[in-house]
Amino acid sequence: MNILRITDDGRLWAIQYPNQESDELTRLFDEWNNPIVLYDFFKKNWNDTTYFQISSIREAIEKTIEESEVLERIVLDISPDADLDIIFRNLSNYTHELYLEKAKGKINRSWLRLYAIKLSTGIYIITGGAIKLTATMEEREHTRQELVKIENVRNFLIENGIVDEDGFFDYIKN
Repeated sequence: MNILRITDDGRLWAIQYPNQESDELTRLFDEWNNPIVLYDFFKKNWNDTTYFQISSIREAIEKTIEESEVLERIVLDISPDADLDIIFRNLSNYTHELYLEKAKGKINRSWLRLYAIKLSTGIYIITGGAIKLTATMEEREHTRQELVKIENVRNFLIENGIVDEDGFFDYIKN
């Protein structure tokens, strides 16, 4: 498992899992902008879109691509004084170090999610993401897998003594 720097200032990082060509952030934005991948996803998960009042798979694909572009700009075009803590929200009520976080698009009723671990104020590691169409992550296999990934990364960090910003940057240097 590799941890790759996304922003020059070292505030945003992403996991590159073994046997993957790119980090999770790059992979997600590539998928969320690929009409073929999105068509397959929405065809398989069409019954979950009722809450979003989408009339066709084509509309779902267009909405996803538009939302992906907005989310990508928000996450990647952050100014040096921008606060990532505003973008990411607590995924659950964890009270230990390495909080589990999510970011979602700004479009009304957003279904895109980025999942991350917060190392310290303003420093995040993207572990994955999903198109979340259901109320809870446990309801669908693709979102359950994101919970597994974020927990696996959290365990990896703890096992390597990375529980805060200092431990993280010591690990990266070595």
